Amino acid sequence: MISSKKKRVVQHSSFLARYSIFIRKLLSARRVAMKHITLTIAVLLASYLGIPRTSRAQTSYPMLMSLTPVAAQVGQTSEHTIKSRYTMLGAYDVLVNGEGVTGEIVHPEVKEGEKPNLQTMNVRFTVAPDAQGGVRDFRIGTPNGVSTLGQLVIARDAVAKEDGDNNTRDKANAITLPATVCGAIERAEDVDYFKFTVEAGQALNFHVRSQRLQDRIHDLQQHVDPILSLRDANGTTLAASDNYFYADPFMDYKFERAGEYFLEIRDVRYQGNQYWEYAIEINDRPFVTNVHPMAIGRGQQTKFEFVGYRLADQRAAFVSIPLDKPSGPQWWELPMGAAVTNPAPVVVSDLPVFTERQSENNTPETAQQVALPVGITGRVDSDSDIDCYSFAAMKGEQFSFEVLARRQQSALDSHLRILDVNGKQLALNDDMRLGKRGFADSWVENWTGPADGIYVIEVRDLHLRGGSDFVYFIKATRSLPYFELYIDTDKTQLTAGTSGVMFVRTVRKNGFDGEIQLGISGLPNGVEASCGRILAGKGQDGCIVLTAKADAAMAISNVQITGTAKHPMDGGELLLEASAKPYQETYQPGGGRGHWPAEMHTVSVGQPSDIVGVTLSEYDVKLKPGESKEIDIKIERAEGFEKNVTLDVTYNHLNSVYGSSLPQGVTLDKPKSKTLLTGKTAEGKITLTATKDAPTVAKQQVSVMANVSLNFVMKATYASKPLLVTVEAVAAE
Repeated sequence: MISSKKKRVVQHSSFLARYSIFIRKLLSARRVAMKHITLTIAVLLASYLGIPRTSRAQTSYPMLMSLTPVAAQVGQTSEHTIKSRYTMLGAYDVLVNGEGVTGEIVHPEVKEGEKPNLQTMNVRFTVAPDAQGGVRDFRIGTPNGVSTLGQLVIARDAVAKEDGDNNTRDKANAITLPATVCGAIERAEDVDYFKFTVEAGQALNFHVRSQRLQDRIHDLQQHVDPILSLRDANGTTLAASDNYFYADPFMDYKFERAGEYFLEIRDVRYQGNQYWEYAIEINDRPFVTNVHPMAIGRGQQTKFEFVGYRLADQRAAFVSIPLDKPSGPQWWELPMGAAVTNPAPVVVSDLPVFTERQSENNTPETAQQVALPVGITGRVDSDSDIDCYSFAAMKGEQFSFEVLARRQQSALDSHLRILDVNGKQLALNDDMRLGKRGFADSWVENWTGPADGIYVIEVRDLHLRGGSDFVYFIKATRSLPYFELYIDTDKTQLTAGTSGVMFVRTVRKNGFDGEIQLGISGLPNGVEASCGRILAGKGQDGCIVLTAKADAAMAISNVQITGTAKHPMDGGELLLEASAKPYQETYQPGGGRGHWPAEMHTVSVGQPSDIVGVTLSEYDVKLKPGESKEIDIKIERAEGFEKNVTLDVTYNHLNSVYGSSLPQGVTLDKPKSKTLLTGKTAEGKITLTATKDAPTVAKQQVSVMANVSLNFVMKATYASKPLLVTVEAVAAE
């Protein structure tokens, strides 16, 4: 007799064997598109894992895929083409983050009575003469809601667009320099050529932005890996660059002879995609990659040494920071004679800044002395260089040490240790995690001094490399209680008279475990908010429920979400506050749900959609430990909408929960609930159950959601008005 455990193993093996044979057959069929294979795999796995296959919505907000050209010139107004998944018909507004750039929709001609599936549309960007260069996030507002994020490069030079078939040197597009060359690696084996002339001794830099522009594109599952080559008139390769800024190339080259030359760009794997846009900034101006020191204190003046290319005699600048400037990592155009640099990474510090001195500090014995708290800015100057800083700590004192380097374009892959004066390792960190993503920077948190004495901060490159661009900033602070906040998405979609929900997750630090009250500002007219809380202790998520009035007009607006809390301290309370960081959700290969940090969370009020109402039989539920309560739910479907709708009180994908504001010990009892509404079905129910040991809590805000699938990862979520859940105390016997 086969045990149930062995039986499951046999069943799994049998499934995987059949699955493997099926995939091999798919891969052997040359004409089967990879996207169909990926979708088939996702559907098979979903079926096998018991994931319900929901029908797609009839309407969806646009998911932006590309912008052509992807760059706009400072001081100019230019027209660009957006491509999207799902229609952009009726688009009415453009939001661009930062200052100095605005956008407007160029409305296509639509015949009366027609409603075309408008997945290609033009937008006009106007860039102010003093707008800072770099990359901006943008999105559009439509009757179906606000779009996902797109990205726009702001460049100084005129934009030269790829024209026609330029796959050989004979068909190369002629460009006049300086220029920002824009195009796309649009199909397999696509190779784009551009030709230009230079004078003898002329030096140029070539800066590619492509792969870095694709991180926030929701449905672009495979990204470009560009390689840039420079060739002479005979086709001989003079220089090439693959990965410089992450996967994007950068090249600096001095031409010995005058004449005609060719620039070639392609995917290193010879793959292609119509959405793989690129911008190549080509000029002979200085190019700054880093500054040293990389940090400056507010209200202070610092002399920045430039690190980069084509610097000539312009190698430094004096910069003063007013006291009212915000702190943290930033990108600035710095003064360089009568001009300014390209945007360079700088850190503004609230801490007193200590700059590494030009003296030996490679060992604990030669460590440079600092007093904590402090911000330390330095550089790993050469291969095998190690920087050490000593500090005094008393027994039981707690400190945190955060390295900021790779996140600000430094070449340093930091390796951070805390040592005693004899060189014994007390703590170590290589890579850190911040929110939902990992970074190559280091972070030792909440280190406790084992005894009164002197200790050492040691920083080096993980691979013992070094150089002028291996700069860093170390925040060495006392480990005070605090918390971070993250918004699960970067947009909340509403329609007049309906509600929507946003989930906010906390990461608590340094002993803080208190309750956090959420708040929001910047809402569109006609939208009201019910701000929930993140419960103390094991509470991780809270929610904010937004409701648009019945007469609310179409609008989009960027909002700010904050959290406030109190932490008991000796002799009083410490007031804590944090702003929430939004994430753009991304479709990962194979059906996973990823996240990428975004610069804005946008609330949209659109036209009525597939579901026009979600109502509950009650909105104030009281549970005793061990008790269950059933809540009837009714959805109002739009006329003709008969797709599947899934009810839930937590925001899930596959087996992961991305948002749950339920009190500890309270769960959705799925066997006793009716959560899948098929066809014309409009009524369901959820059953909430409290465990016998569920802690007491009063009126915790929850949202009942009606979800409609948009693709395998993203949902259109329609919410009820707030449901308040109370777990009552057990009466004393």
